[in-house]
Amino acid sequence: MKRIRITPAWHFSDEAGNQLDPKLFGLLEAVHRHGKLTRAAESVGISYRHAWNLLNKWGEFFGIALVDLERGKGARLSPLGEKLLWAEQRVIARLGPQLESLGSELNLAIQQALEGVKPVLRLYATHGYAVELLPAYLDELRLDLQYCSSREALSALHRGACDLAGFHLPRGEVGARVIRGYRDLLKPRSYRVIRFITRRQGLMVAPGNPLGIEGLSDLAKGEVRFINRQAGSGTRALLDGLLEGEGLASRRIRGYELEEYTHSAVAAYVAAGMAEVGFGVEAAARRFGLDFVPLALEDYLLVGHRRSLAEPKLQSLCQVIAGEAFQAAVRELPGYRPDRCGQVDGIEALFAD
Repeated sequence: MKRIRITPAWHFSDEAGNQLDPKLFGLLEAVHRHGKLTRAAESVGISYRHAWNLLNKWGEFFGIALVDLERGKGARLSPLGEKLLWAEQRVIARLGPQLESLGSELNLAIQQALEGVKPVLRLYATHGYAVELLPAYLDELRLDLQYCSSREALSALHRGACDLAGFHLPRGEVGARVIRGYRDLLKPRSYRVIRFITRRQGLMVAPGNPLGIEGLSDLAKGEVRFINRQAGSGTRALLDGLLEGEGLASRRIRGYELEEYTHSAVAAYVAAGMAEVGFGVEAAARRFGLDFVPLALEDYLLVGHRRSLAEPKLQSLCQVIAGEAFQAAVRELPGYRPDRCGQVDGIEALFAD
């Protein structure tokens, strides 16, 4: 099936009308990953000569080299090359969920125009690497996936705008406090919970953890710069709960007021050297080559109406997430694991966990 995938693109141009080749970003990422121009060129599917010419051309464009090459030492990005790479990855990380939501709407509209109106599963959910996998495993089931905060997802379910709401709930005392904040949107008599996955959240730090960060108390050290998630997100609620539990005031954390909107954007911010530490899921840290200090375990859950669970589209979803193929893909995500996938529980179970 042909699908629309929306990705941001950069355009640099000078007075002569020369424009930056988008292949450059792929090459810079490959140099950063492999440390050798030969392997970098091979991984992006171009010849060594083409890669060399591309770097020379755009080094001249900016007036400074993008990659430093040393005989016997391989290749590494120059300071400008690093800035370009991390800036591009921050843009993709920040805009990714919104563009995926828009792409979902457009794909659905095109499919309905080509094939006629068919049943659609409307899922409003917080962004995560496991829920991101779903469209690839649902085959013929039409999925309208819209990313939003936990409270926005539950509010959409409450007003009938979606079939399922996806949100994450920390385990332990922090989770008990968080769930109380959702009590007004959870209807024990009308709603049911579909178990999904469990994931780890914690601190993302530079490779090798040069500052020796071991826990939240280290965030209060003056030299540590922090990057936060946005207010209203479930991850921000988790962090605030953990800080409260340790008696740490947010005002003592340098950078607490600085916000990014996805786990990947936080990881890209740290990878770019703009902060020493961020808070988010382990999968994001590993994707950007960062070290990770685990602090909390949380359940990612799907909530829907009890009367809807017998519908074929909900039955299909439960079968997919309970299947070995989907669960094997989840296990490939660092810090993620399937947890009773597809099992249906009452809302009361959330308050009892």
